[in-house]
Amino acid sequence: MRALAFAANDHNSYWHIRKENFLNAKKKKWIWFIIGIGSLASLLSCYLVCKKLHIRGVSKKIQKLLQRYVRTDKKMNTELHYFTFQSISSATDNFSNTNKLGEGGFGAVYKGNLVDGQKVAVKRLSRSSEQGVKEFENETELIATLQHTNLVRLIGCCVEKKEKILVYEYMPNKSLDSFLFDPRKKGLLDWNSRFVIIDGIAQGLLYLHIFSRLRVIHRDLKASNILLDDYLKPKISDFGMAKLIEINEFEANTSRVVGTRGYMPPEYMMKGTVSTKTDVFGFGVLLLEIVSNKMNHGSYDVEHPLNLLGLAWEQWNEGRSLELMDPILEESCNPKEVMTCIHVGLLCVQEHAMDRPTMLEVISMLTNEKMHLPEPKRPAFYIERHDADSVRNANLGNGSVNGQSISILVAR
Repeated sequence: MRALAFAANDHNSYWHIRKENFLNAKKKKWIWFIIGIGSLASLLSCYLVCKKLHIRGVSKKIQKLLQRYVRTDKKMNTELHYFTFQSISSATDNFSNTNKLGEGGFGAVYKGNLVDGQKVAVKRLSRSSEQGVKEFENETELIATLQHTNLVRLIGCCVEKKEKILVYEYMPNKSLDSFLFDPRKKGLLDWNSRFVIIDGIAQGLLYLHIFSRLRVIHRDLKASNILLDDYLKPKISDFGMAKLIEINEFEANTSRVVGTRGYMPPEYMMKGTVSTKTDVFGFGVLLLEIVSNKMNHGSYDVEHPLNLLGLAWEQWNEGRSLELMDPILEESCNPKEVMTCIHVGLLCVQEHAMDRPTMLEVISMLTNEKMHLPEPKRPAFYIERHDADSVRNANLGNGSVNGQSISILVAR
């Protein structure tokens, strides 16, 4: 009928056709608008459902891990406990600021008192930390399998809804950095105490690298991750960034560089190459910090921008290494032990991984007075750099560190 009217060139009929077409176009716009809104709502719903399922999946994974380790640990005469959120909240006085021990990238750490009177350290995952979830899984899986006197002991965890909490043995003397770099407390560490701490850290790393059931690379060894018990015995903590490599492999590669600048070797920062020598480098930096009471940040030379490694290297070459020692140690120190520690520290921070000793060799060097030590080569990163202190999530291949291109090496 409309076609006939149009063919007859009837003006009135033509107007009706145009009007109807206009109304149809308007309807189509509304239909597309509704479809668009519906699609957007569907996508949002899918995202929320996936996120919820992911959180549930994380919780189930952790629960399965702990169930497996609880059964395994019965053979080892140790126990891992599940805690309810209510019991943890009660132990920390509802996570009060008065019980807060510190805060990091993972979340806050609180002091807690369990019902049986046991003191614990409670690490609560920040809800906004996506990386923290991965670190939580990593630390739960790793530390539950590791048992050594120089590693902090995991007592248990809590996984309820959005809450993810780790419960550790409480270290009353907190972390090593609180002694070394606090002018009011550094005098409490005489030379004997410092040497015991150095040896304990070395023993803990040796266990991780050789004697544990897994070969573990800590990747974030620094003074704030060394906790001290009542007797100032050191315990390595924070395994959220740790990486496993096969027992028969020397090194592995990662697309995610994590750690603290100043403690990371060049092959790891620039290429993502991880090995036991990664931790050896961090140990060397830490060793020099313990001896000197200086942080590996900032410049320690008026004429040249030398950091702690550069200062130690310069003094070594000039035959005045003892000047690096913290002056407060003059009365309590054994000069020969101090010189040995500085020598070993410089061997550990050499630029090339192949030149650095293993932790087994490090312990032999520290404890065997008659052992001949090789001459150290120039350390890596001995000039102070004015850039960010922490690298938490650098994606290799697409990014850069210190403005330099990064490439990925094939694992050997």
